[in-house]
Amino acid sequence: MRTTLLLSLVSVSFGLAALSLLAVHTIIEKQIRNEISSDLEHSIVTFQNIQVQRRQMLSREAALLADLPVLKSLMTTEDGPTIRDGAKDFYRLSGGDFFALADANGGLVALFQQGVPWDGTKTVQGITEADFTSTESHYVLRDGKLYEVSAQPIYFGSALSGTRLGYVAVGYAVNNQVVREVSESAAAEVIFFADGEIVATTLAAKRQQASIDQKETLLNHPFNSADLWLDREHYIQASVKLSGAGDPLIQLVVLKSYDKASRYLTQLNHLLVALVAFVLLISGALAIYISRTITLPLETLVLGARALGAGNFDYPFQNKGAKEIQELSTAFDRMRTRLQKTQQELLASEQLATIGRMASSISHDLRHYLSAVYANAEFLGYDAASPAERAELLAEVRLGVEGMTELIDSLLLFSRTGQALQPTYESLPFLVERALQLVRAHPDAKDVTFAIDAMPQIEVWMDALKVERAIYNLLLNGSQAAKVNGHAASVHLSLWETEEWIRLYITDNGPGVPDSIRITLFQPFVSEGKQGGAGLGLTLASKIAQEHGGNVALEESQPGRTVFSLSLCKATLKNLAEIAQQHHEPIAMPH
Repeated sequence: MRTTLLLSLVSVSFGLAALSLLAVHTIIEKQIRNEISSDLEHSIVTFQNIQVQRRQMLSREAALLADLPVLKSLMTTEDGPTIRDGAKDFYRLSGGDFFALADANGGLVALFQQGVPWDGTKTVQGITEADFTSTESHYVLRDGKLYEVSAQPIYFGSALSGTRLGYVAVGYAVNNQVVREVSESAAAEVIFFADGEIVATTLAAKRQQASIDQKETLLNHPFNSADLWLDREHYIQASVKLSGAGDPLIQLVVLKSYDKASRYLTQLNHLLVALVAFVLLISGALAIYISRTITLPLETLVLGARALGAGNFDYPFQNKGAKEIQELSTAFDRMRTRLQKTQQELLASEQLATIGRMASSISHDLRHYLSAVYANAEFLGYDAASPAERAELLAEVRLGVEGMTELIDSLLLFSRTGQALQPTYESLPFLVERALQLVRAHPDAKDVTFAIDAMPQIEVWMDALKVERAIYNLLLNGSQAAKVNGHAASVHLSLWETEEWIRLYITDNGPGVPDSIRITLFQPFVSEGKQGGAGLGLTLASKIAQEHGGNVALEESQPGRTVFSLSLCKATLKNLAEIAQQHHEPIAMPH
């Protein structure tokens, strides 16, 4: 046992430490990747938000310029040199990096690109008629420079009936300033690709070349994060396409170093490995000490505990071992003696409490019924009573006798729960109808409306008398509860069948079950809010359901709607049928 304890303690310590190390490493690594992915997504969303704002600004700026009378007057000259000379003021007014004017056919007339004017003699590459005629913001790639441009037509007169004089286009450059804004939002590296070439980036020159070498990997990944190594450094990257149809292929790539983010994870791994070694050393020493000083006395104590668990209060103890173990053995022996005494006291106390509750409940109900019988019997002895009065008094006496009879029947049935069942093959809907007829004849069900859903034809083996009594008790309980509020009382019944269960639902429109008795609802002699009854109705129904493999449950309780369910297990009913058909005798249920 000592060797087993030593090996077990060391193995468990090592296993727990290794699992803890692996779990911590996995969780932190996943958290780091999630945070990096979130930062990358935030960077892309930040740029897209900036892009939307700038496009709106460009569109408004182009519209304002197109509406200037001075610009309209300049475009009416239709003279290229004059327009190029006058366009300087409008370029400075726009404040952008790109400014262009075109004639009514979309032909370029004037161009300013980051302050450098076009002299009108050289052919301009990268600018087409579509760059002016499209009113949507788009990208223009020229001389390795990327611009986001918005154009508006210039009209003489209104846009609907006027003459188109030409077009004005303004834009800003996608340069290092833009990528720095995106980079600073998540401390990430940013690359803008235009037609597969880098036009702006925050990467150092050395890693720019590495990114060019892995261009295909960078550009072919979707928005979702992916791993990448640049100059032996591990990055996580995400990319998104920015350009529309007809534009150059513009892609934004955002990268964040995983190595930098996970440096503290490496330090934590070293710390955890050292901690594992320390734990193994301590656990080994502790196992050796325990195996020498505690194991054997504990075995004796365990045998005593097992004997106590088996009900043997007289098992002899040997007071040996360490001082603490000796004290434990002495304390255990005292506890055993007290437990035996307390068990006897509890059994006696519980029996007395049950007898007291039963006596209190029964005496109250019997006194009520007997008082009614006595008073009405005394009135019957008067010669002056008329025949109608005598009939009414006799009916009251009969109700009192019936109430006492029902109370006695409930007590007898309660005392017999757990005894032999008398299974017969019966129709469950028939039992429901019979129980309902009995309830309707009860005074507590007077003026109660009963509604029954269409019931499936279910015929099974069961103790019909007990099941009928359980249904009767639930219906009577629902009737009594429904009449508490004084409004139109109603009780609803429905019967359902599944592959494993048969369930009867009884719903009343009473005030609901009080919170104070929900825990003890199915215990005997528990009753609240009712004028009479010994508090055995739900207890008997629950016991009978348990004898048939099921239960009675409070499914729902709120003002105006309380639902009880009576469940019967089909497997238990099937066993009752097999045993009844084989032996043709009552079936004893275990207590």
